[in-house]
Amino acid sequence: MSQGRKLDDVDQALIESLQQNGRDSFRRIAAEIGVSEATIRARYQHLCEDEILQVTAVTNPLGLGFDAMAMVGIRTSGAPEEVAAQIEQFEEADYVVVTAGQFDLLVEVVCVDRRHLLDVTNRIRALPGVASTESFLYLELRKQLYDWGISKAPDDVPAKAQAGRS
Repeated sequence: MSQGRKLDDVDQALIESLQQNGRDSFRRIAAEIGVSEATIRARYQHLCEDEILQVTAVTNPLGLGFDAMAMVGIRTSGAPEEVAAQIEQFEEADYVVVTAGQFDLLVEVVCVDRRHLLDVTNRIRALPGVASTESFLYLELRKQLYDWGISKAPDDVPAKAQAGRS
């Protein structure tokens, strides 16, 4: 994973344009930014290779008929990275993150039905290094955005967001 390399204005504009319309042509993006289409193609390739950018169709699994989506909090008895590496291989796991706090890992799973969810959580519990799990079944997906975009300086953070900071 990238260690947060510095993005220049062209990279930032490319990302923002694709967030508005992931199917936009490189030609149109290049014209909008004021660079060549070849520059946009090269920048896009580098952003993807550096794991900064991934363009994909985002779906709502509950809307597609998957009837059991859950976040599973996992406590490990040892290094969480070892358990995370095993869970990353699960087809049902679409989000795996090592955390600090009450849980060592958070894993989002997407399952066909509740029986399938039970099978997946039992597989997780059976992994070496798993001390305990707690599942949070999704009842309704209300918001799912992937447009957090580029790093912004504190001055660029909206006032509403800054109000909660001290």
